[in-house]
Amino acid sequence: MAVSRGLHPASKVADYVARGWWSSETVDQIFRDTVGARADHPAIADPANRVALLGGEPRRLTWAELEAEVTWLAARLLDLGLRRGDVLGVQLPNTIELAEVYLAAWTLGVVVSPLPMQYREREVVEMARQASFRAFVTAAAFGGRSPAAEVESVRDRLPSLEAVVTFGLPAEGAGWSPTPASADDRERVEAHRAADPNDANDALTICWTSGTESVPKGVPRCHLDWLAICWATVDAPRMVADDVLLNPFPMVNMAGINGMFLPWIRTGCLLVQHHPFDLGVFLRQIAEERVTYTVAPPAMLWLLLSDSRLRAQADLSTLTRIGSGSVPLQPDMVRGWQERFGISVINFFGSNEGIGLLSSPEDFPDPADRAQFFPRYGAPGVTWSSRISEWVSIKLVDVETGEVITDPGKPGELHLGGPTVFAGYLNGGAPFDEDGMLKTGDIFEIAGAENQFLRFLDRAKDLVIRGGMNIAPAELEGLIGAHPAVADVAVVGDPDEVLGEKVAAIVVLAPGASLTLDELVAYLRDQKIASYKLPERLEIQEALPRNPVGKVLKRELRRTGASA
Repeated sequence: MAVSRGLHPASKVADYVARGWWSSETVDQIFRDTVGARADHPAIADPANRVALLGGEPRRLTWAELEAEVTWLAARLLDLGLRRGDVLGVQLPNTIELAEVYLAAWTLGVVVSPLPMQYREREVVEMARQASFRAFVTAAAFGGRSPAAEVESVRDRLPSLEAVVTFGLPAEGAGWSPTPASADDRERVEAHRAADPNDANDALTICWTSGTESVPKGVPRCHLDWLAICWATVDAPRMVADDVLLNPFPMVNMAGINGMFLPWIRTGCLLVQHHPFDLGVFLRQIAEERVTYTVAPPAMLWLLLSDSRLRAQADLSTLTRIGSGSVPLQPDMVRGWQERFGISVINFFGSNEGIGLLSSPEDFPDPADRAQFFPRYGAPGVTWSSRISEWVSIKLVDVETGEVITDPGKPGELHLGGPTVFAGYLNGGAPFDEDGMLKTGDIFEIAGAENQFLRFLDRAKDLVIRGGMNIAPAELEGLIGAHPAVADVAVVGDPDEVLGEKVAAIVVLAPGASLTLDELVAYLRDQKIASYKLPERLEIQEALPRNPVGKVLKRELRRTGASA
């Protein structure tokens, strides 16, 4: 089954094109334009530990070399029968091959649905069924397991899946090893593109919320809205062709795709891959690759700033700015990086659905302001450096009364509209208000001397974010609640100095029952869930705190977890 073409209504496309917010550009065309302009320049480098990820020594490619292998892969996708609108599941680590598969698929109009490497059979089945994957590309071996064999083991539950293709060592399914395209490969791909050209309103990706619902939602995004929000992550760090980017985030959602991948294609700079996150390797890559810009979790930046022994081992002399976010930044951390090293930390707040709030050094020269606030686009009499500030509409809405908030200091849900916002969830569902604006579920307040800022207060829901990966408590609560020893359960995030948060399970036991953390983890492993979702703390309580209508008061549990 193919994804329906044209995600946004034609009237909206015409309006936004007329305003100059959208154009007929497609990501694959931008890639080819960049290849033409930067052919002999370095384009992409493998992670230093590539041998452990996919086998084979780390490689480096120029833009021309990359294009030749992308065209070869596009021909192989044609061999599988994939065509414009078909959905390709992709589960690969951050390597050159991951970038090549994306670009090859987009050359043909094939929709990419990227999955984190940590996902196991449970998650793969759910997402493949929702999106009707027609083919799946993964690794033969990774971290002591075989993702390809795992997918093969559930093929009987995936009627739409016609092929499983692997990179790396031989395994079940066909095997691929990218090589430069032949003349025949190039002719076939070009003929296909000419016969069925891409449309900027067609789906490019289906990412997954991994949100607060027990079943993740698919988030289709097209060339139009991806390329619009991409300008936020080009403008804030002032990214240029001479930059060297170090990408430690999995390229499976807004952080990896919009934070690094799309700006790389747009500017033609060098992208250095990193996977999985290893602080020693990360610091070594900064020094050896002469990295100028990277992104990192706030907790890691604070750790590096406060650990003089660790910092003494790092050469950060080429680094000029760092992107960070997903949780509130500490003003002392942002100030410390700027004052000690002259490195600006850029504050990011984004979502798969289309939020793109970035506090750049240009707009927020005071590090304390940059740590605490985001631009309030549309604030009267205030201008911002990023072009998207002229495109995006913002309002705060009282969650109880529905009234629009204009006074500072009053919390409200952020509603956001404009060309960066997606069209609606896969298979139905549209989180939009009566004005067509995205209801983000995030609570902010108006702040600043001129009411020009937004201050993030809380997630409206209870997402746990571990090392940049979103974990839905509802899913874990359902699984843990099925354990015979458990009478009641709540899942929250504990603070973690490196990963940001880790999973804690607060459990009320059934009468006469007992349960240890090891027993609970073993039970969940049997459910074939991703390892990063596994609880790292188990607390037994007599009863969970609840409000008068029965809702668990998770804030009280988080305070308990923070002090444990």
